[in-house]
Amino acid sequence: MKFRIRFNKSRGQEGRGTMDHVWRVFAGDKEYLAKHVQLNTICKSEKQEGSDDWNIVCEGEMTIDKETSTITIDNNLI
Repeated sequence: MKFRIRFNKSRGQEGRGTMDHVWRVFAGDKEYLAKHVQLNTICKSEKQEGSDDWNIVCEGEMTIDKETSTITIDNNLI
């Protein structure tokens, strides 16, 4: 699956996580907020179509540690 990771500019606002939830991770149409992101795969930067925002983009499988609010994306092919 392809993932897009972006800094959470609206963190701390209602519905946007705490001030510590600095990452937005997009998986298809779903968005996850996280305090930490661990990328164990090949990544690249990519400009968001129709926007001035930039993402880190990668492919792999995602796991979420809710206790630490950490999203890990692994790609066993590398």
